[in-house]
Amino acid sequence: MMKILVVGGGGREHAIVWKLAQSPLCDEIYCAPGNAGIAQIADCVNIPAEDIDSLLDFAQAEDIDLTVVGPEAPLSLGIVDKFTAAGRKIFGPSQSAALIEGSKELAKQIMEKYGIPTAKYQSFTDKEQALAYVRKQGAPIVVKADGLAAGKGVVVAETLAEAEQAVEDMLSGNAFGAAGAKVVIEEFLAGEEVSVLAFTDGHTVLPMVSAQDHKRAFDGDKGPNTGGMGAYSPAPVYTPALAEEVLHKVLQPAVDGLRAEGRLYKGVLYAGLMVTADGVKVLEFNARFGDPETQAVLARLKSDLVEIMLAVIDGTLAEKQLEWYDDAAVCVVIASGGYPGHYAKGQPISGLDDDLPDTYVFHAGTAYAGQKIVANGGRVLGVTARGADIRQAIDRAYQRADRIHYEGCFCRRDIGHRALERGNK
Repeated sequence: MMKILVVGGGGREHAIVWKLAQSPLCDEIYCAPGNAGIAQIADCVNIPAEDIDSLLDFAQAEDIDLTVVGPEAPLSLGIVDKFTAAGRKIFGPSQSAALIEGSKELAKQIMEKYGIPTAKYQSFTDKEQALAYVRKQGAPIVVKADGLAAGKGVVVAETLAEAEQAVEDMLSGNAFGAAGAKVVIEEFLAGEEVSVLAFTDGHTVLPMVSAQDHKRAFDGDKGPNTGGMGAYSPAPVYTPALAEEVLHKVLQPAVDGLRAEGRLYKGVLYAGLMVTADGVKVLEFNARFGDPETQAVLARLKSDLVEIMLAVIDGTLAEKQLEWYDDAAVCVVIASGGYPGHYAKGQPISGLDDDLPDTYVFHAGTAYAGQKIVANGGRVLGVTARGADIRQAIDRAYQRADRIHYEGCFCRRDIGHRALERGNK
């Protein structure tokens, strides 16, 4: 029997803990730092996700058999290298492999070198040169902070003024600190986005079912970009033919290319894709499970997640297959008023115990205040439901979401709208 530690404390980590806990191999499960929802199914340990020395001390002291890393920050700090050097099994890419997310420029260079389709781009550290390039290219155009910016360092500028402002904000060091000391400026791609996550042991790639995230804060894809306001799986735009193309033209070449560069990639590789009129193109790679896509995707996973993760670490993924439920799944994020800008914390949440079949509430930003569960973040809950099709999953998710309340809370009412517009009634 195994003792497992999950690193992180958001909705993605709650979904991972929930799925790992279902494995017959899992005996005890810990989460650092966790949240109020995770505390109901795991022992939460008060260690921040970035404190990798204390996490290793804990893993040694408790003789943890498997550590699973949720967020990108500890990966980019080298948690996997540190645990591996200490002889501890850990799921996630090494520091050098995780740079596929930690540096937008490196990701673009790998794509260019290994023929992976993506938007044309240039990177800049000099503000005047960047502004000159933006003016030459015109809008719409995309401006990205090179480093990690918690999913918020991307500006899709619809006007020249917006693009210039984004360059100013990033290269003057105000908006994202060191992450914005270099910017990558890309051509704008029109089309429909889709997220594809894949398990890989550095050789074999096993793609998961597709998902689509909703980045904008408000209905109709209006308002500022967020970490994600909801997701659904599968994405009808992602046909079986497209899935084949992405495996052979995107995922496998990325893993093979990273290995050729001396960056053996083990873990989950996340490809953010745009399905354009000229075929599929990569918007970004992430070095971990996406949030909130993970909530929808893991709700559909039939296979034992512990077994899959051990095969990734041991390099035996070729012997495995992934099994999925045919059901669709939808995750609706309940957020705090003002998010992604300033928001209040500490409001008591009601309706969490109001259960409905085929639904699950994943906690993202919650905490305990005495016996009460309170809001403690921008994205607070991910209300997730399965259904025979997208329509049924949407209805169930909103039925459950509507029973939950705290002061100032809001959610988008149109999660999954693109799937429905495709006639996927």
